Amino acid sequence: MPRHRDYVPQGVIPAVLLPFHEDLSIDEPSYRAHLRDVGSVHGVTALTTNAHASEVASCTFDEQRRILEITQEEIGAKLPIVHGIYADGSLEAQRLAKMAAAGGASALLVFPSSIYAFGQRPEMAVEHFRRIAEVTDLPLIVFQYPLAGGQGFPMSTLLRICEEVPSVCAIKDWCANPLLHERQIRTLQSRTRPVNVLTTHSAWLFSSLVLGCNGLLSGSGSVIADLQVQLFRAVQANDLSRAKSIHDRIYLTAEVFYSDPPVDMHNRMKEALVLLGRLPRAVMRPPLVKLPADEIERIRRALIAAGLLDQQGRRKAA
Repeated sequence: MPRHRDYVPQGVIPAVLLPFHEDLSIDEPSYRAHLRDVGSVHGVTALTTNAHASEVASCTFDEQRRILEITQEEIGAKLPIVHGIYADGSLEAQRLAKMAAAGGASALLVFPSSIYAFGQRPEMAVEHFRRIAEVTDLPLIVFQYPLAGGQGFPMSTLLRICEEVPSVCAIKDWCANPLLHERQIRTLQSRTRPVNVLTTHSAWLFSSLVLGCNGLLSGSGSVIADLQVQLFRAVQANDLSRAKSIHDRIYLTAEVFYSDPPVDMHNRMKEALVLLGRLPRAVMRPPLVKLPADEIERIRRALIAAGLLDQQGRRKAA
């Protein structure tokens, strides 16, 4: 049973990273410490695990179940847990959903199937979500990808999913199109049964939030959750002067986290946590590889410029 039965995804939801040992096994003590660190930030409304930030593509079913167990033990009594459902096939998605529900997740973040890269029919997307909803009554979050890659849902399909699968209560919006982003916010959040838009446009977070998102779900929250909370609250209060000031600091980190190639974004966040003394090492599972020294140095300089490290590279007090 979920520990937070009436949970509605909204507010600031960091997606946590997954530390590994040098032998590529999961570093459970470091993961526990990371969960406590991010989960202790006042104003965070939930944590997401078994998603892109925690390298779910490289984790087995049993590893994902263990990751959820650890997450529950460390923060489950305090915060809702959003669990990623990363599967190309609907039957495997059902199996993951049942596991997550049994393990105490409070919501499911449903990734699009990579099959859609070859084209999709609206019925395919609806069926995928319908099958997940058959096996659990947990709230579902649609992960909305950019349309250009084939895995994003056209607006008409997105509305069908929301209409035909009532347990869909939010989207994690990565459409990468400001016009579509605003249209989705206005349309989904004004429905008779509202569907919250959680932005993951972390490279332009301020611009995204002022359009009216009801929350954010972001891997960079694993590093800067406190700044994200401050920014979200300032925007909600319509204090745009303060919001811009906070954004100036976030922008400096986004410039390095989300530089090319984007596949390394969470790799860079791990290196940032090492520099901040919050992880012992930055190890990624292949095919991801270690960042070069000059890129790590760019991250260090960005953390100093953002006021997260002092000039000597030491972590500043909160």
